[in-house]
Amino acid sequence: MSAPWRTVAADAEDAEDERRGTEDGPLLSLQTRFSAPSPADAQPVDVSRDGARRGGGGSDAGGGAGGGGGQDDGGPHAPIRATAWWRAERLLPHGLRIITFIPLVALALILGVLSWKAWPAIRFNGFGFFTRTPWSVGNTYAPIVTTNGIRHPPLASYGALPLIIGTLASAAIALVLAVPVAVGTALIVVEKLPPRLSSAVGFCLEVLAGVPSVVFGLWGFFTLGPFLSHDVAPLWADHIPDVPVLRFFRGPTGGGEGLFTVGVVLAIMILPIIAATTRDLLRQVPRATVEGALALGMTDSEALGAVTVPWVRSGVIGASVLGLGRALGETIAVAMVSGSLIGANVHSLYSSFNTIAAAIVNQLDGAQTDASGLAISTLAELGLVLFVITMIANLGARLLVRRVATTALPVGRGI
Repeated sequence: MSAPWRTVAADAEDAEDERRGTEDGPLLSLQTRFSAPSPADAQPVDVSRDGARRGGGGSDAGGGAGGGGGQDDGGPHAPIRATAWWRAERLLPHGLRIITFIPLVALALILGVLSWKAWPAIRFNGFGFFTRTPWSVGNTYAPIVTTNGIRHPPLASYGALPLIIGTLASAAIALVLAVPVAVGTALIVVEKLPPRLSSAVGFCLEVLAGVPSVVFGLWGFFTLGPFLSHDVAPLWADHIPDVPVLRFFRGPTGGGEGLFTVGVVLAIMILPIIAATTRDLLRQVPRATVEGALALGMTDSEALGAVTVPWVRSGVIGASVLGLGRALGETIAVAMVSGSLIGANVHSLYSSFNTIAAAIVNQLDGAQTDASGLAISTLAELGLVLFVITMIANLGARLLVRRVATTALPVGRGI
């Protein structure tokens, strides 16, 4: 039975007990859930007594009904669930460390398998594989012969020089055509177009990036190639001076299959990748910095060169490398519009040629007829060469990005 007369100090002391019980509730709940290391060591908590203590004068039978929430929501299985959650949390960083090594392991496996499969061809072809031009499987109907421990058909000879040149030339043409158009498109979309039109152009870029390669190949074979060879290339092919430096751009323009058509098709394929990435980078440039440059008296072009370009320069190089990777490895579209010429050097911008990726696809069926397995091994060596070229391009791009990378400020070169 409570006292009939209560002082102000007693009321204040009860209020303090209620406040303290309310504040201690979450902490005590956490201690109850996570302090036990195992179910066997978990000690039950006397909720009724603790609730009465925190409840500010509630009776023991009430379990703290008079105050700060003396009720355990977890039940008898709460320590078990807490222990399992704690173990999972401790194992999570180790699992994440293992996941981070998956790309490295995949890269090592690809390189190892290609090297193992290409080793007989490496021994047979030697360094001349990179300097020879002819490509011949040999006489597959004659008995297999052995040279330096490597079984091969008679007269077999492989040279990858035209394929390497064709791969690098087509990718270079694609970059030269795509990068200026992509960067200009991104600048116009971000700086000049109204929001609705900008969204429409961005949607078109995303759709263009998702078009399958075979569609680009069909379009290039039926429409773009004949148009370039009959209506565009003759504009300069017949009027360029006949000098050794420019002779590569002269000559018959062909029927639409050749290096020039492949370069244009690849440029259209990598354009949305570069443009979309550059657009996102331009949107991250602080508007206050650009407006400050304009307020200082700079024109739009001067602010672009002094503020915007240094801010996005390294990102544009990275986007260009992404496009270069697709141009180097593109297969089906190149195989459809290149002419599939193998064993001959590229002598004109409009002549038929072949790339490493397209040659692997075109020669795969014929290589199955080689009972010695040397043709398949040579295709694996071609894949290894393409892998090394892509790695060199990425490493070179990383070094270039480090040279032109900016600091946290919008202008100036990084360290």
